[in-house]
Amino acid sequence: MLLYLLVVTQITIFTVTLYLHRSQAHRGVDFHPVIAHFFRFWSWLTTSMLTREWTAIHRKHHAKCETEDDPHSPMIKGIGTVFWRGGDLYREARLDRACIEQYGKGCPDDRVERKLYTRFPNLGVQLLLLVSFVLFGAKGVAAWAIQMAWIPFWAAGVINGLGHWWGYRNFETTDTATNLTPWAVWIGGEELHNNHHAFPSSARFAMRRFEFDIGWAAIGVLQALRLAKVLRVAPKLNLRPNINTPDAETLKALVAHRFQAMTDYQRNVLKPALREEAAAAGAKLRGLLPRKLRKGLADDGRWLKPDARAQLQDWVASRPRIQALVDHRRRLVEVLESRSHDATEKLKRLQAWCSEAEASGVRALQDYAARLRGYALLPA
Repeated sequence: MLLYLLVVTQITIFTVTLYLHRSQAHRGVDFHPVIAHFFRFWSWLTTSMLTREWTAIHRKHHAKCETEDDPHSPMIKGIGTVFWRGGDLYREARLDRACIEQYGKGCPDDRVERKLYTRFPNLGVQLLLLVSFVLFGAKGVAAWAIQMAWIPFWAAGVINGLGHWWGYRNFETTDTATNLTPWAVWIGGEELHNNHHAFPSSARFAMRRFEFDIGWAAIGVLQALRLAKVLRVAPKLNLRPNINTPDAETLKALVAHRFQAMTDYQRNVLKPALREEAAAAGAKLRGLLPRKLRKGLADDGRWLKPDARAQLQDWVASRPRIQALVDHRRRLVEVLESRSHDATEKLKRLQAWCSEAEASGVRALQDYAARLRGYALLPA
């Protein structure tokens, strides 16, 4: 029975991460119709989740992340609510038919979906209960209960909850997404949540050498069997030396890697400046600025409580050099997040920013601008 549980829960996790998440919600990979329909059937059988509903709710999460409209943001609803009641939040979200209609476009809508899965969404888990009882007797009911709790706990609770509350970050994204651990083979690669929010349409979640995405390994096996076709992965960044001014290649790379650019700024400009401030004051970093406020410095305290945000702003304002670096970063963010479709105008603004950074007289900022100018994408 334990072996049975190991196999079926892993298939369920793969159904969620490979099919519902990477394929349907983000179009990062396509599967052979036989594999795709197996995943649809397995989701109905073991979770009662419908492809269109899951996809719509997840797309809305990305579109409205960390706002009142986010279906499951710990920043809004509280970590305790999302962690322990993640399944309830999913069931509440699926009742919002306007959301399902708006964000669920492009999902399967064939006869089987309409006449069986959508019409009888709970029939699958009822059949699974019967099968579990036939296979293992009364113990099978316990096995079935574990299966029923697997996705609500690990996906709706741990990933949606802890994945926006605790862990490490490779990228300074505009939300609170974190990587929980470099690997966790029982949850399909979903533990690399910060990586995913930095590159949502990428079929591969691992971004560092020490990270392992078992979902990507499974895709590799299916691709070798010609049962999967990868459509998108995160583009790799190239750093060209001796580029005097940002060019079209720079701009193209920054569109794809804007979060990497902000991460570089935090690590190579602001953190060294903080260390220098601490050294000048004869103090350690934690004595200069509490850890929570140092983390908040990466995004102007966006996720801090109002009093902590005000404390951080007062601290920055009292240090002209730090204030100047924060202002430079804010202007760079405005350039990178500009929604203007005029690439020429955006490039001019980027060039002007680099010129200002070069003229700042701050060595770390000058070095950063030189690095930024050399951004380019490696050929796929």
